[in-house]
Amino acid sequence: MAKTKTTFFCQNCGAQSPKWLGKCPSCGEWNTYVEEVVQKEEVGRGSWKQGGAKEKRASVPKRLQEINFEDQPRLITHDAELDRVLGGGIVAGSLVLIGGEPGIGKSTLMLQIALMLNQTKILYVSGEESESQIKMRAERMPLKSENCYVLSETNTQAIFQQIEVLNPDVLVIDSIQTLHSKHVESAAGSVSQVRECTAELMKFAKETGTPVFLVGHITKDGAIAGPKVLEHMVDTVLQFEGDRHLTYRILRTSKNRFGSTHELGIYEMRTEGLRPVANPSEILLTQREELLNGVAIGAMMEGNRPLLIEIQSLVSPATYGTPQRSSTGHDAKRLNMLLAVLEKRGGMRLGQQDVFLNVAGGLRVDDPALDLAVCASLISSYEDTPVPSDLCFAGEVGLGGEIRAVHRIENRIAEAEKLGFKRIMVSKYAVKGMDMTKYSIKVIQVSKLEEMYQGLFLL
Repeated sequence: MAKTKTTFFCQNCGAQSPKWLGKCPSCGEWNTYVEEVVQKEEVGRGSWKQGGAKEKRASVPKRLQEINFEDQPRLITHDAELDRVLGGGIVAGSLVLIGGEPGIGKSTLMLQIALMLNQTKILYVSGEESESQIKMRAERMPLKSENCYVLSETNTQAIFQQIEVLNPDVLVIDSIQTLHSKHVESAAGSVSQVRECTAELMKFAKETGTPVFLVGHITKDGAIAGPKVLEHMVDTVLQFEGDRHLTYRILRTSKNRFGSTHELGIYEMRTEGLRPVANPSEILLTQREELLNGVAIGAMMEGNRPLLIEIQSLVSPATYGTPQRSSTGHDAKRLNMLLAVLEKRGGMRLGQQDVFLNVAGGLRVDDPALDLAVCASLISSYEDTPVPSDLCFAGEVGLGGEIRAVHRIENRIAEAEKLGFKRIMVSKYAVKGMDMTKYSIKVIQVSKLEEMYQGLFLL
């Protein structure tokens, strides 16, 4: 008879204690400890293998010089955005966790990738949807595959039995919070179950070299649900972001043992699935037949990828007692700081003005290099004068009204030049020592907010 004991787990960070605690010593949260019954089974504890789907790798020590990391090429998914985020493709034996809000498109992305890899045997395990529901979702996609197998199951031991029979090349679990293992006597989705199921899947992935994708839920704060150790156990953590009521989605990585964490992928949600956006700058810029005041184009960096986005603002006299300050897609505190700088250093009377700021395309941005574009947009709306359509901006605004240099200015200038802009306004400190003759675009150098304010109406 296996020994049974109870342990208290923190539902926020996964810390455990032999007794109940009011405040978690690890994360500092109150009233998060819950008692769970944990049953330890010594025979076969934590082992996924039931009969031997694939040969187990020999665990022998090797010299670092003897290890060849090129003997296992990456699996290309034919999705340029996902391949870029993963660092060039799927690594054999990797454990990838993808999280996002409900309805954002995590399951759609995973099913789409499974259908794209039509020459690879893929097992798609769903604990949230039935097989017929997955079939209905697949029918909307134009992709077809003879090697995509679907299993509706939540017990890890039953899943591993099917893995032995099918012997898949890629495994997709949707989602990790729905799985439960017989080695732990607690509800599915609890801290101990999530940790145990992930450990079994990690053991399977490392011993067989099979890539495993885990879909994870998130909390109301936007963090991946479950213990924090879940993110430490996996090799890659992807975040699928965006407003589910808008078109575009952003796939970014917060942890990647096999590549950079500065890459991101952009998708457009359509009826037939997610479409990778190869050149997002052209889509994010609105095609206008006439110039409008309050519109400015900013050159930003999302990871290592330069993007040109449209900043829209509306400045109008306040009709009520307290002026409104509203920001969509941009940090509201930073907007208030820029308004204060414009009033103090630029002489603009914004104290009794309603200010509304919007980032076109539904994106959320936090690059300080957009400060100059935000200020130009606000000035344009306040003065009721449109910004020239062939001009874009890249610069950070300081509290003293100075225009500060931003990183990777060459990438921003090259992206603006590629999209047909004739002029770009940047900090003169950012291009000091650079060879400007290699660019056909005119680089306007400013050092203070007053210079930008005056130059904006002389152009």
